[in-house]
Amino acid sequence: MKTVEELERKMTEPSDDLVRAVSQLDGDLIILGVGGKMGPSLAMLAKNAIRAAGGKQRVIGVSRFSSGTLRSKLEAAGIETISADLLDDQQLQQLPKAENVIYMAGQKFGTTGREPYTWAMNAYLPGRVAEAFRHSRIVSYSTGNVYPLMPVKGGGATEETPVAPVGEYAQSCLGRERIFSYFSTVYNIPMLHFRLNYAIDMRYGVLLEVATAVRERQPIDLSMGHVNVIWQGDANEMAIRSLALCDTPPRILNVTGPETISVRWLAEQFAKRFGVDPIFVNEEQDTALLSNASEAHRLFGYPRVSLQQMIDWTVEWIEAGGEILNKATRFQERKGEF
Repeated sequence: MKTVEELERKMTEPSDDLVRAVSQLDGDLIILGVGGKMGPSLAMLAKNAIRAAGGKQRVIGVSRFSSGTLRSKLEAAGIETISADLLDDQQLQQLPKAENVIYMAGQKFGTTGREPYTWAMNAYLPGRVAEAFRHSRIVSYSTGNVYPLMPVKGGGATEETPVAPVGEYAQSCLGRERIFSYFSTVYNIPMLHFRLNYAIDMRYGVLLEVATAVRERQPIDLSMGHVNVIWQGDANEMAIRSLALCDTPPRILNVTGPETISVRWLAEQFAKRFGVDPIFVNEEQDTALLSNASEAHRLFGYPRVSLQQMIDWTVEWIEAGGEILNKATRFQERKGEF
């Protein structure tokens, strides 16, 4: 895994299970907020699965597409694109009413100082989307940040763990869930809240951040001493397959990898590969942002890409000088300030 082409080919290769799932899915798929880190590969994965199944469903990606070549890239892959500002109600109402919606729009980084915009994106907009797509089924991307920090030895938050979001970003994400849930009940909209943390690919994510810090001899903060991660391709597949699980009231599903990963251990794995000694600051705490995704693994099976494979790919990517998005996860944040 050394080039973007190899990366995208791996992330957008559908499994047999996904091909079977989309073959049973009625109607077109619209992805709201396709322009983020995960949206493009999710759209291409869905389109590839539909092709492999011999289906004719459209995949439509909606974003502002304000710069870059993403729009032409998606269209070359057979995905229809629409440039729209979802906060503009007229533009929102004019979108095609696809039977299946994956909602990926939202605001995280830059919340501090722009709290009203974050709440508009994360809590107000879902209500407008639910009104516009009241006859669809909706998978709404959410986050494990809605849970409190959990005891490291406890296995992570389950779907039954009471929510206790820390900070305005996490609070607004719970707001998104609550607003969607309200309209699900009012209009009988089948929904699923997709509580994800942390997806990675080679260009961003917890593994890249830790590996880069180790290689560049930068200190690694152990205050958030444990994390969960999942390969972006596996997370995207679970999101598409979740369309068949939507229900009223909305179903909740934690999505991440099976391991509670020690950040110290992770840094030491990269240190061995790079031939350096890691530098640590602060000490591990008894709690961390951790989710238990055993229900998702029961439904979909374990992620296809293992943690060790992700570590190996990360090392190869860094040594090959692969593209980096410079979009930090801020996984070390314990006070919810983004």
